[in-house]
Amino acid sequence: MSPEKTVTKSWIQTSPGICGGEPCIRTTRHTVAGLVEWKRQGVTDARILEHHPDLTPTDLEAAWAYYATHREEISQTIKEAAET
Repeated sequence: MSPEKTVTKSWIQTSPGICGGEPCIRTTRHTVAGLVEWKRQGVTDARILEHHPDLTPTDLEAAWAYYATHREEISQTIKEAAET
């Protein structure tokens, strides 16, 4: 993320009735955990954006920034999903 850009926490939203209350990008159903999992599998930002035109580069920056400050929470969500 470039130093000139500021990503506010409000870019990431949680709603109890949407995606099980997981943190999502804006008003989409793209969870931060899902995006991080794709990244862990080697999917590039460009590929994510190609397949999900409703996302923007700023959305991905917000997801990576959220993950950087909530790493344990997101990693636990990914781990729990893999166990089910």
